[in-house]
Amino acid sequence: MSARVLVAMSGGVDSSVAALLLKEEGYTVIGAHMKLWDYVDVGGDIHKDGRCCTIDSITDCRFVCDAIGAPFYVLNLSAEFRETVIENFVSEYRAGRTPNPCVRCNSEVKWDAFLKKADELGCEYIATGHYAFIERGEEGTYRIRKGVDQTRDQSYVLWGVSQDALKRTLMPLGRLLKSEVREIAARHGLRTATKPESREICFVADDDYRRFLSEYEAHRGRSFEPGDIVGEDGSVLGRHNGTAFYTIGQRKGLGVTSPRPLYVQRIDVGSNQVIVGEEDSLYRGELLAERINWTGKKPTADTFDAEVKIRYLHAPARARLVPLTAHSARVIFVEKQRAVTPGQSVVFYDGDVVLGGGLIANIP
Repeated sequence: MSARVLVAMSGGVDSSVAALLLKEEGYTVIGAHMKLWDYVDVGGDIHKDGRCCTIDSITDCRFVCDAIGAPFYVLNLSAEFRETVIENFVSEYRAGRTPNPCVRCNSEVKWDAFLKKADELGCEYIATGHYAFIERGEEGTYRIRKGVDQTRDQSYVLWGVSQDALKRTLMPLGRLLKSEVREIAARHGLRTATKPESREICFVADDDYRRFLSEYEAHRGRSFEPGDIVGEDGSVLGRHNGTAFYTIGQRKGLGVTSPRPLYVQRIDVGSNQVIVGEEDSLYRGELLAERINWTGKKPTADTFDAEVKIRYLHAPARARLVPLTAHSARVIFVEKQRAVTPGQSVVFYDGDVVLGGGLIANIP
């Protein structure tokens, strides 16, 4: 009897092809769409085409499953998503940090709640359309590797997935280019073959997180407190409408006049100030990482070298890692890095292998 796999289907081409490939490999495929949010709750529907979490997306999933001969379910995980991802997204911005909700969704919803649903349906595995690899290392632990399509590699957002989850996860797209995925979908007549994709935060489809924060909090009777924008010398240069609307490295929309370009350097929630300065001040030589998850073998050396990414599209930078506890480390860069941002993920690599990752806590 073939192994059963529950495939997370968004209604896009990637998850559609993932399901198709697993079916061709002999797995018993079950498709499932996670209903995570509604536009009526989060706003920002500029596409008007049902590109995620809508009836149209569910319909696309159902047609694909019908085409490959797989049963299909819709899983309502909106309560878990709101409590785990959206509320955290808002609270992190309020705390002066810039969150990455995709990482939290992966570890807390897609690989936690979804695995529980897989158990209920008698599935040994789950699968996704991520562009990455999962493989078992020589020491018996499972590790994540970058996908071959470097323009689509999603290993950066997977650092929070546990060993127990990794050993039950399949990612058939890691070996493919995006163009090849679309070709496979077209060759098999899948209706998602040419469907547009989006890289925005899924529940902020218009890519305007300030609009989202304002509306989301207003609906709950909450608002943001105005305060001062100050220079590095403490001089008041202007006013802001809430520290949550700013992020490290931001230049546009500051509303201050200066003979030289100014950038957000720090966000001081305690004093309700946004501190700005010139670009040279944006560069930092180190950071403190917390909540680290070592995705493969845990480090045994007091210090070791790695390539480090501090943003999804950031080119990996060489650094020395100094573990402080089991889940925290000091990261010292060979060359200073621009706009190191608290709340963002910091991910450690050895070549194309993910060693682990965590959250940027603060910058010395």
